[in-house]
Amino acid sequence: MLPKLDLTTFFLSVSQAAMQSMDEKGRDLEMARHNIDLLELLQDKTKGNRTPEEDQLLEHLLFQLRMTYVKSDQNPS
Repeated sequence: MLPKLDLTTFFLSVSQAAMQSMDEKGRDLEMARHNIDLLELLQDKTKGNRTPEEDQLLEHLLFQLRMTYVKSDQNPS
């Protein structure tokens, strides 16, 4: 059974897709960047409509994804 779809679940789903795109087995940094950009777009477009918990989660996810992206981009396999 799939989890209830809400903003948090959607953020986590896009984040997971971005992380998988940075995995050494199936590295696709263009797709990772696309998913990070999508989260940034959502951050902008949902501003003022998120709960404090959603704000905190989104900030954390974007920080982690950006750091992982930079490391992946510097160390191509």
